[in-house]
Amino acid sequence: MSQTKRMNWRIFTLGLCFVLLFTLLGVRVWWVQTVNAPWIMGMAKEQWERDNIIAPKRGSILDRNGEPLAYEGKAYTISAYLRPSKEEDAELVVKDPYYTASKLAPILKMPEQELLEQLTRPKGNWVDIGKPGRNKYSEEQKNAILALQFPKNEKGEPSEENRLPGIYLKDTTKRVYPNNSFASHVLGYITYDNKTNMGLEAQFDEELRGKPGELQMMRDAAGYQLPQGEAEYKPAIDGLNVVTTIDQQIQEYVEQALDKTESEYKPKKVTVVVSDPMTGEILAMGNRPQFNPNQYWDIENFENAAISYIFEPGSTFKIITLAAAIEEGMFNPNEKYPSGSYRKLKGAPIKDHNNGLGWGSITFLEGVQRSSNVAFVILGYERLKQELLGKYFKDFGIGQLTGIQLPGERKGIMRDLSKAVSQRDVAVTTFGQGVAVTAIQQVAAVGAIANGGELLKPRIVKELRDPHTGAVVKRFDREVVKRVVSEATAKQTREILETVVSSEHGTGWAYKSDSYQVAGKTGTAQKYDEKTGKIAEGQYVVSFIGFAPVDKPRLLIYVVVDDPQTDADSSRLGFLTVSPIFNSVMSKSLQYLQQKPQLKSGDKVVASAPEIKPPAGEKTMPKLLGMPTSSAEKRVKQDGFKLTTIGTGTKITAQLPAPMERVGTGAQVYLVTDRVAGTRMPDLRGKSLREVMEFASLLQIDVAPTGSGFVTTQSIPPGTTLKGKERLQITLAPGASP
Repeated sequence: MSQTKRMNWRIFTLGLCFVLLFTLLGVRVWWVQTVNAPWIMGMAKEQWERDNIIAPKRGSILDRNGEPLAYEGKAYTISAYLRPSKEEDAELVVKDPYYTASKLAPILKMPEQELLEQLTRPKGNWVDIGKPGRNKYSEEQKNAILALQFPKNEKGEPSEENRLPGIYLKDTTKRVYPNNSFASHVLGYITYDNKTNMGLEAQFDEELRGKPGELQMMRDAAGYQLPQGEAEYKPAIDGLNVVTTIDQQIQEYVEQALDKTESEYKPKKVTVVVSDPMTGEILAMGNRPQFNPNQYWDIENFENAAISYIFEPGSTFKIITLAAAIEEGMFNPNEKYPSGSYRKLKGAPIKDHNNGLGWGSITFLEGVQRSSNVAFVILGYERLKQELLGKYFKDFGIGQLTGIQLPGERKGIMRDLSKAVSQRDVAVTTFGQGVAVTAIQQVAAVGAIANGGELLKPRIVKELRDPHTGAVVKRFDREVVKRVVSEATAKQTREILETVVSSEHGTGWAYKSDSYQVAGKTGTAQKYDEKTGKIAEGQYVVSFIGFAPVDKPRLLIYVVVDDPQTDADSSRLGFLTVSPIFNSVMSKSLQYLQQKPQLKSGDKVVASAPEIKPPAGEKTMPKLLGMPTSSAEKRVKQDGFKLTTIGTGTKITAQLPAPMERVGTGAQVYLVTDRVAGTRMPDLRGKSLREVMEFASLLQIDVAPTGSGFVTTQSIPPGTTLKGKERLQITLAPGASP
């Protein structure tokens, strides 16, 4: 081939290559601009518009006085840098896994060998260390690790000796339950991956968790914000605080009593519920066995027995039959009947609890006091009859959900008495057999007798509050389900139940108080074997439900002990296991609530301490100490108090009345801030000496009073700027109160 032809062939080949190249390039451009365009644009937007999710802070759970029961606390995760990704990082990795594991194991509270396995993994540059699913660590643990990373010598100077490189901490949060197992069934718990379980954590999860925020901006491939890129910021909304009706002090009394009974008698279950029967508020709720929500990994199949465990109530159920008979005019306390056995039904006779021996011909009042089954069969089965009896059981909420603000509540078991096949089945329900209830059902039902005849919806949450301002977002008020009996019937029932405790042959003798009139009813029910359906020999559920004082009950307490381990006769089980709990919680709680003791001579109430009528709408003073001044002021005004703020600081250092003191809605509240310079003297005219002395103590003012009664004159005029350590002279006179 000639040189010219070779040249032409090369040119042709080169031209063909260029044609093919540009053809492929054109096809590729077409493909990118048409077929792949949506995918590429999505990838580009993903690179430009990188979003940062801003996590909200989970709301706290508080007791009725503002004390924290659960809150979002600071925590740390720990990572180890095992292999450098680039040469200059060589000094930043873990040098000696064995030494590191030996130092960290006691701090992280995990086996050294398990930690060593994490530090010697064959792959990966980084590894999260610690117990899987629970590797969030406290401030104390963080400080211990920092001390190893940056050791100091004896002179307090930085030292490179025994340094622990390659360990890194990252800020995070975890749920903290400051009182550990305290009220754990009520609170519930949250796992490492923020899964809610049980209690208020689950019931109010939506309100507690808040709403996440978002920071959206346009960035380049390296992650830097583009100069002309638009940014959009949506702040996170922190979760609301849940204010419960639980009183931490009363709950503490319950926890102490439960611990003692569990230790001594090792029952399968124990439940205590304390309520204010006038409002339906649950002041305390405790169960055994219990768990520590801080250690959620150890929790297995726990439930809140107070709302989910159903059992035969036994004789405590007789309260409903009694109230129904009184309401229908079918109870005459002085009428007599033959106790012992009831033989008007087919089959074996229904017997009184003393093996059917009875006590001869006795009055119905004595029958109630002795807890005679026969008396209640006559009242309920014979006189009320099954349809009316069934109506009252339904009215009192038996076999229905109470609607308490907790998950997992069960209805219990209440057959339709109008359709009962066996008349014996109807008869035995009058004294609490053949029916199954929950503790919260019983509390609601007997609460209707205590408060004057109204069945109330039990409440364990008082309100939802803004975590920053303290403003009430939602309030849960007293809710009447229905009136079940008249006030007169409720009053007569209360008086009869008081004799169950105070009379010489009453079954509730073990619950008698030296300071208060207690009314209530005992209960002992045999347990059934779930597998065989037969009575479990020697196994009992013993209980007592009672309230005090009788005329105007302040507290209602229900104690249920399931199968206590003791050789004592069944008639003594309540005395041994239930009465210590009830008596301890009732007496301590009434004293804590400043309930005036009733004065007695022997067994008769001869007088009562003068009743102190608080202003309308009595409330418990919240704890405002440490709060921002603006938030505390809003809280005081929102609760209907009169407010005087002393000083111009931003934080509350003292308050009057004191936290948890019960005061009237219109009471005067003084708040002292952390800066009191320039405070002005208020107008003290019409105040009592006690009010003046309490106010003066807040500012360290020396008071010289003259006379008695209420302030008429003051030596330092209202509005005068105080400099501190002044001497205030006041004149008091009777009847000078405005």
